[in-house]
Amino acid sequence: MGATEEEEKFPFDINPMYEGERIRKTGLYAELGGQSKPGFELVLFEPEPENIKDGEVSLIGPDLADMEEGGKYAYGMIYRVYGEQIEKDLEAVIERRNHEYQSYIQGYMHLNQRGEIWVRISTDAVKKGLKSLKQIGRATIMLFKAELPFIERMEATFITDEEEVEKRLEEANQIYEARDMRSRGLHDEDVDEFYQCTLCQSFAPTNVCVVTPDRIALCGAMSWFDSRAAARVDPEGPNAPIPKGDCIDPIGGEYTGVNEAAVRLSSGEYDSIKIHSFLEKPHTSCGCFEVAGFYIPEVEGIGWVHRGSKVSETPIGLPFSTIAGSVGGGKQVQGFLGIGIQYFYSSKFIQLDGGWRRVVWMASDLKERVADAISDEMKDKIATEKDVKDIEELRDFLQRVDHPVVKGVIREVDGGRVTEGWAVKEEAAEVEAEAVPSAAQVPLASIPMMASGAGGGTPIQIILKDADISIRKIIVKKKGGK
Repeated sequence: MGATEEEEKFPFDINPMYEGERIRKTGLYAELGGQSKPGFELVLFEPEPENIKDGEVSLIGPDLADMEEGGKYAYGMIYRVYGEQIEKDLEAVIERRNHEYQSYIQGYMHLNQRGEIWVRISTDAVKKGLKSLKQIGRATIMLFKAELPFIERMEATFITDEEEVEKRLEEANQIYEARDMRSRGLHDEDVDEFYQCTLCQSFAPTNVCVVTPDRIALCGAMSWFDSRAAARVDPEGPNAPIPKGDCIDPIGGEYTGVNEAAVRLSSGEYDSIKIHSFLEKPHTSCGCFEVAGFYIPEVEGIGWVHRGSKVSETPIGLPFSTIAGSVGGGKQVQGFLGIGIQYFYSSKFIQLDGGWRRVVWMASDLKERVADAISDEMKDKIATEKDVKDIEELRDFLQRVDHPVVKGVIREVDGGRVTEGWAVKEEAAEVEAEAVPSAAQVPLASIPMMASGAGGGTPIQIILKDADISIRKIIVKKKGGK
């Protein structure tokens, strides 16, 4: 992308090459949103063009010049758009592209989406002349209109006043929820094609984001309906159809078309994906996922913690930030999985692994947030940080509430057994141990022995099998010796 006359007015470079730019604490001027401050981004369709002041950017709250270097601040971005080709269904599509376009701005790092945005501005950008967030707003509007010509008019309101951000965030969450509700009645088997999303490949080059009716994008911002709308208005954009092809595994959600897309989108890194699996050929995870899942082998169960959670540590002793490092990067990692929050509401939620019957722990704020998605059978059987602090306490809790993982998980969808149950296996091991004869019951002559040599200080090798033996002294004599 070459610099236009208008771009040259900005004190920063604008180029897709800056996608994936990271701003570390050592070069940080200000952090907006993130884990410590509220933040959101929202696009609203305006049907009357005269109600939009095209290109105008307004700011509520302190500007960059008023911020303390290294400080953390709330951040809200509201864009109002008009275009004859635009309809309300395109709001989420346009909104998600904010991540892409703002990442073109040098010295401005944009991550995540919706009500979990995280922005960092570098000290170098400020030194080069970045003085106001209004400059960021004008550059963003310019990029939107250049890349999406169907946007005819656009204005922006940026908010850094924390009280106002929190107020507007509540309103935004209601809009997000209304969008999500629309897609819950459609299922994978009802459509002939899924959709890909490559927006996050600038941060995770091998990520294969597959959006289906039953599995929202990892970022949580793009449903199947949103992806379809995006592909129609912007055929050359990040969203494109994926023909389903033949269904290889209806429980795990494996399709020939998705596998072909996996090879193409990951440049051959992966050749197969099961959309509704946690442990077997899991979906890849980018860096914008809303929730991170982690396998807990000691109890054969799965835990979940979301971005922005107030929980400092999970039962495995790691916070979200550390777990996210194992999950993300566009990798297919057995034992870790990134998802969008709405996937919890899917009837196919990790169904290959047992669905909700496999979930043993959730951050309390996440559990409360998706309480309506949890089956009645499991609501009181899933622990939080308020119930347990470590693996041992988790084991005790699961036994006390008779969680399915204790005696074995049975899949609800087909009645298939997923796990045998760790308590059952432990009991079987104890019974087997009791069946082994004790040392007092086993004569020494019956113990298999093998001599590797004889006499003259030659070492003797003795192999003892299936016996618990206490030996105080061994005397070895040559045949016929005294």
